[in-house]
Amino acid sequence: MIIFAFIFVETGVVVLPFLPGDSLLFVAGTLAAGGALHLALLLAAVVAAAIGGDMANFAMGTMLRKHLAGGTGERRFINQDHLTRTQKFFQRRGPRTIILARFVPVVRTFAPFVAALGNMHFGRFITYNVCGGILWAVLLVGGGYELGNVAWIHAHLSAVLLGVVVLSILPGLISWARQRFAKPNPTR
Repeated sequence: MIIFAFIFVETGVVVLPFLPGDSLLFVAGTLAAGGALHLALLLAAVVAAAIGGDMANFAMGTMLRKHLAGGTGERRFINQDHLTRTQKFFQRRGPRTIILARFVPVVRTFAPFVAALGNMHFGRFITYNVCGGILWAVLLVGGGYELGNVAWIHAHLSAVLLGVVVLSILPGLISWARQRFAKPNPTR
């Protein structure tokens, strides 16, 4: 299934973070509502692709972390201070990040890789990966399915998809703007 491959690649291949997974899932849901796709098979494929893609991505990050830890890796591209901060971040906020990252394009592609570099425990990662994958698939495919038979949605599908994309990138833009325009903290 093309949707499975698309979602797997978007979530599993670190160099392809720009693929529009959210809008694809929404459109697939609307197609399922119209009878063009079987809803249960679609959800199963999307969940499997999302979880599997993140697992592959986590595995790549784990291999790189072990390569670097063994002393054989090229360290000039990895800032040890950033790696240490990443490890501390994933110890504190990793689970929440793995789930919420699903809903932010680009971030969803890098989160599993960075979690592995940050030495997040595999059991913890898989638990939140499964939860996030199911939640992402059900909300986006389900949203498209529920709204798929609404005449206004059919008439304005391009605008709706643009809205889905904007809502997907909005948290990242807000976070960037906060960091960019924040006043310096003199106590640091």
